[in-house]
Amino acid sequence: MLTVCPQCQSVNRLPEQKPALEGKCGRCKGALFQGQPVELTAESFEKHVARGELPVLVDFWAEWCGPCKMMAPVLEQAAKRLEPRLRIAKLETDRQPEISGRFGIRSIPTLILFRQGREQARVSGALNLGQLLAWVEQHL
Repeated sequence: MLTVCPQCQSVNRLPEQKPALEGKCGRCKGALFQGQPVELTAESFEKHVARGELPVLVDFWAEWCGPCKMMAPVLEQAAKRLEPRLRIAKLETDRQPEISGRFGIRSIPTLILFRQGREQARVSGALNLGQLLAWVEQHL
């Protein structure tokens, strides 16, 4: 399975016989799974979503958004529970308007689940941990 390093953004191949949670980046030697959301830029978005084989749940958010701030600890808890089956990432819409425009983000927070570069599911609005986990399980 190909996965992208959350620190240096290099693409890594994880051997199937090795536990994924023990995976280290071949380039920077950092842990491939840290149990927390990954902050995305335009460049890292393309790598994580299109090049990695791991499903990626992207939180489109903004600093000024109250419900987005409420979602932050929920996403951290979800990352601890869902990795390495899924990567959770955050993309700040005000800093990356071209990506949020490309995906037609009209309200935030919006969560989009991607699999091999394609949108699988989308939900807008704040969710609690139980709702988020149920939604993810429904679409994985």
